[in-house]
Amino acid sequence: MGHGIWSKPRRESAVLQAEQGQIQIHTENIFPIIKKAVYSGHEVFLRELVSNGVDAISKRRMAAMAGDCSEGSEGRIQIRIDREAKTLTISDNGIGMTADEVKRYINQVAFSSAEDFLEKYKSESDAIIGHFGLGFYSSFMVAAQVELVTLSAREGSEAVRWSCDGSPRFSLGAATRREPGTDVILHLMEEELEYIEPARIRTLITTYCDFMPVEVQLEGGSVNKREAPWRKSPRDLSDNDYIELYRYLYPFQGDPLLWVHLNTDYPYNLQGILYFPKFTGRADWEKGEIKLYCNQVFVSDSIKEVVPRYLLPLRGVIDSPDIPLNVSRSALQTDRRVRSIGGFVAKKVADRLKELHRDEPRRYAEIWESLAPFIKIGAMEDDKFADQVADLVLFGTTGVAAEGDNPDPIPGEGGKAFTTLTGYRSRLDGANDKRILYCSDEAGQAGALALWKSQGAEVLLADTFIDSQFIPWLEYRHEDLKFQRVDAELDDTLQDKDSELADADGKDSSEKLRDLFKAALADDKVTIQVQALKGEQAPAALILLPEQMRRINDMGALMEQRLPGLPEHHVLLVNRRHRLVEGLLKLSAGSVITGAGGSSPSQQLADDLSRHLYEMARLAVGGLEPNQLAGFQQRSSDLMGRLMERGL
Repeated sequence: MGHGIWSKPRRESAVLQAEQGQIQIHTENIFPIIKKAVYSGHEVFLRELVSNGVDAISKRRMAAMAGDCSEGSEGRIQIRIDREAKTLTISDNGIGMTADEVKRYINQVAFSSAEDFLEKYKSESDAIIGHFGLGFYSSFMVAAQVELVTLSAREGSEAVRWSCDGSPRFSLGAATRREPGTDVILHLMEEELEYIEPARIRTLITTYCDFMPVEVQLEGGSVNKREAPWRKSPRDLSDNDYIELYRYLYPFQGDPLLWVHLNTDYPYNLQGILYFPKFTGRADWEKGEIKLYCNQVFVSDSIKEVVPRYLLPLRGVIDSPDIPLNVSRSALQTDRRVRSIGGFVAKKVADRLKELHRDEPRRYAEIWESLAPFIKIGAMEDDKFADQVADLVLFGTTGVAAEGDNPDPIPGEGGKAFTTLTGYRSRLDGANDKRILYCSDEAGQAGALALWKSQGAEVLLADTFIDSQFIPWLEYRHEDLKFQRVDAELDDTLQDKDSELADADGKDSSEKLRDLFKAALADDKVTIQVQALKGEQAPAALILLPEQMRRINDMGALMEQRLPGLPEHHVLLVNRRHRLVEGLLKLSAGSVITGAGGSSPSQQLADDLSRHLYEMARLAVGGLEPNQLAGFQQRSSDLMGRLMERGL
């Protein structure tokens, strides 16, 4: 709470009569709650007392402008330590209090001087920090006795000393003080003597009071920065000013990618600066890293009730006196206004991203991978945000980056190119303009990806963990589109429709190969397909994963919090145009079945080669478990040895 308020000046008695009494406590503000129960951490007493001093200085300035008191010198808070007496003193040169005001605002705990003062000076009240009448009493968390020496700035006032040991009993008498203001003297408890250490106090000032608009001095030296850049107009800040604030708040974290300056006074008062850090994959999506201030007083570094979850890993400051806090300022209270503030912050972030995407597309593409988690998660969690960023989502693409002021595909870092979903669709031909080809693992899907690229198809790259959820969400949002991973199925454009001749048994080469692989694998969960694939780079065999089957498998892995593996049910596609497969067919045709329970060496070799092709296809998609690799290596070595013996 702040100090001092009066209606009309009146003459005080020449000598204050010493008196004793009992603090008047309303039932809703019972004293045990004031003592230790209200606040979760003892250290916040310093924040409260310094805030009260800043309030008092602001009140004196406003009252002086109204002609009610002298203006005085520049406001300051002084903190003094007396090791021998085990006291900590917080002094201000603010408005001070008269004896009657001490009785009213210190003894009658239910009243808040800040609220009364705001009523009197409505038009000039923006600088008042205090909202609560209990701030002063946080001092009893660390002090066995608290003394208050104060002199009102009102002309003709006398200094007053108030003392209390934490019980409802107090003493009030005359005191000596030359200049208006207030000293709060804390006689520290034995278990709280850490607060007579200058380093400890300096740390607390830096944490809670660094950006307060009044100088805070400790042992004669100024401690706090005082200036809060987020309270300035963006026109008055350079890029270096923003970067320096980021470096100060988050040392050794590199420089931010971009920032968003928040400033509104309707329907609530809010200022702030939010930064996009370079995303490293390690982000706090539950608590957050944004610092919450109330009129430049640090309140909390957890604002999950204010900012939407998808923006929590942003960094920076939000400063608002209109965010409802509990009485100790240590917790937020969620209400309609808080949700409205969250919506405002999300919109301002979206507007800044739109601006960057429109004006600096290359820069946007360069930092996309750090922006992507915020945008994709936000779109999936917030329909309004999804509408705002619909045209801002980029995908890596196998297409060639374009030139010009607004290229599409857009060149990014490391020679990569990026495009939007709209840009990609604009390049599709009429027959396939509803199919979105994408790749989620360039290495694991290399064979299928190479096939599509060899026929001139452009493929989107959706290779982050979030994309396993984002692609289905996109498909739900765009019901007219079909999202197809490159290894889901192959269409006619990748197949060579040459005719096949049947042999005496009426079977063509595809049927023979299908029978061969089916017998060699002896696994009903593996579907064998045989096709003639175009291009010299087409593999001998590859694994295909039907889209819906794969998504069910991926969802199961997500629920079990594990990486998705190769589903038991999958397709083995055999390329009958590959030289190795053609040789395998000849080897199988030349073999002679020996009868029940056995086969010829050639048939055994054909079976082993078939299994080897299957295992290589599995290996390419990460389908061999670590404990299976040793057996695969052993079988491969044995197979090569047998081939060398045959001169193959």
